[in-house]
Amino acid sequence: MGGASEGSEHAAPAGGGFFAWVRVVVFILAGVAGLGVLTMMVITCLDVVLRVFGRPLTGALDIVKVAGAVTIAGALPYTTAVKGHVAIEYFFQKLSRRGRVVVDTTARLLGMTLFGLLSWESVQYGLSLQRSGQVTATLKLPLFWVPYLVAFSCVVVAAVILYNLLHPGKAMIKP
Repeated sequence: MGGASEGSEHAAPAGGGFFAWVRVVVFILAGVAGLGVLTMMVITCLDVVLRVFGRPLTGALDIVKVAGAVTIAGALPYTTAVKGHVAIEYFFQKLSRRGRVVVDTTARLLGMTLFGLLSWESVQYGLSLQRSGQVTATLKLPLFWVPYLVAFSCVVVAAVILYNLLHPGKAMIKP
């Protein structure tokens, strides 16, 4: 009546508080990914137009590279939340119900472990970049924050996988 319907894409996910926050973060990161794509498009078009006048955009490659990394990092949690990844359903459906549960649970636990390790290594790499003062080639933009964003994104992906593990058959977000 007065609230969102059960099937609404804006309804809070089952699991309450923590997963509701994860869902919000997933949407924010998706927005960041969208801005990354927009940035790449604008910079590329601007560079092409300016090259016609013999004035290429200085640092266009630097900006596009960083925006590409930001886009991938931001899109990963949303892709996981809407289950937009590739799955091999043919073989999965050949298993018994118990076999599917075991394989699905194992895959999700491995996925959480993988993204946890990827997050840890990204933080370590970011710290290394920060210590060394690594910057982009042309614009001299600091790069240490990009692996931090990747690390944060990986933690969010692991949380989405946990949601999927605890709520089988329910997507966190409808595409």
